[in-house]
Amino acid sequence: MAFAKEMIIARQEIEKRGHTVFIPEGTEEYANGRVDKNNMGGSEGAQRKMANDLIRKHCQLIAHSDAILVLNYEKKGVENYIGGNSFLEIGYAHIVGKKIFLMNEIPDIELIQQEIEAVRPMIINGDLNLIR
Repeated sequence: MAFAKEMIIARQEIEKRGHTVFIPEGTEEYANGRVDKNNMGGSEGAQRKMANDLIRKHCQLIAHSDAILVLNYEKKGVENYIGGNSFLEIGYAHIVGKKIFLMNEIPDIELIQQEIEAVRPMIINGDLNLIR
């Protein structure tokens, strides 16, 4: 959710190109400051995910989609950051045979770099016209 505003902008731009776009539940609320950002991480964030079954819901959206787009911008001092949820969704998308697009290059994060390379995502370097 760190890139909630960017998700909304990307959705609008991709929809202009004729695609249907799903974004995570609560994105608009988070982007507009209607969600307590202090309640998003740690055990509070996990409780929210469990209470709303968010991981399963995201996977169901992926299963009914043609592709996923991961918005991997700089975060926490890491260029092209990909966090735990996005990594999980990349893995699931790969397992169910979906196209995987990354907004930017694969991050240099030791624990996940090889796995992301292995699923062969298409890196679009910010060019949403490459999503097909």
